[in-house]
Amino acid sequence: MDLDVIKQTLSSTIVQVALAVVVTLLLQIISGRVVGRIVRRAVMGHRYKTALDEKKREQTLTQIFQTASAAIIWIVGAVVILSQLNINVAALATGAGFIGLIIGIGAQSAISDTVAGIFIIIENQYRVGDIVTLHAAGKETSGVVEDITIRVTRLRDLDGNLHIIRNGMTDIMTNRTFNYANVNVDIGVAYESDVDVVEKVINEVGKQMATDEAWKARIIEPIAFLRVDGFEDSAVRIKALGKVEPAAQWDVAGEFRRRIKKAFEKNGVTIPFPQVVIHKDK
Repeated sequence: MDLDVIKQTLSSTIVQVALAVVVTLLLQIISGRVVGRIVRRAVMGHRYKTALDEKKREQTLTQIFQTASAAIIWIVGAVVILSQLNINVAALATGAGFIGLIIGIGAQSAISDTVAGIFIIIENQYRVGDIVTLHAAGKETSGVVEDITIRVTRLRDLDGNLHIIRNGMTDIMTNRTFNYANVNVDIGVAYESDVDVVEKVINEVGKQMATDEAWKARIIEPIAFLRVDGFEDSAVRIKALGKVEPAAQWDVAGEFRRRIKKAFEKNGVTIPFPQVVIHKDK
């Protein structure tokens, strides 16, 4: 074959491959935007309790479908590129099928992870942005969901550590930020404290927070006295409960404790510390 013909053919092949890569990239970008719009419309067509729930669902589904569409586009693109390079795709697929059969025998865990991931997404068990605790391999891991794929979930804990957990390994899942959360506060007061006064102070502080401009948007039901929950060695344990927006329970509880301490001091209610009474024989 003439050298010029070879150069021309090679040049033409390179141009075709480059064009196929560019087209594939463009299709990926376009499909990502289209998927985002479709998911947004689909999510808006359903009723969610809060705008935050709607946003979390939208982010989760968008990531999943964008990843899936990108994978399909690049598979098709790879087939086109291989064809342009005169590689026998049918023969390659036959060999890949045999190799895939061998790999598939040892890939049962991947199949389990994929099935579990599908159910997590379909059942809306948790979303990107939720704070969850996953019990996997006998260990509990808590954090913010940064990403969900068909196979794994990525959690970022309070220390900034990123935990990657296979979906098929999780046997217990606790979602701490789904629809709403409770502020569950245990307060110890001295035995000589008047329980009626304690109840009144707790309810007043809860109502004040619920009307405070800085906090009322996060509070659904004010924190209120629930019951005398038990008797400790040095204190009577009081339980207070309130309902707040998802992920707001820790901030609201912290502010409530700060305010209740000041209110108890003002009303003469003592928060005791462990004491030992020694009786000395005369």
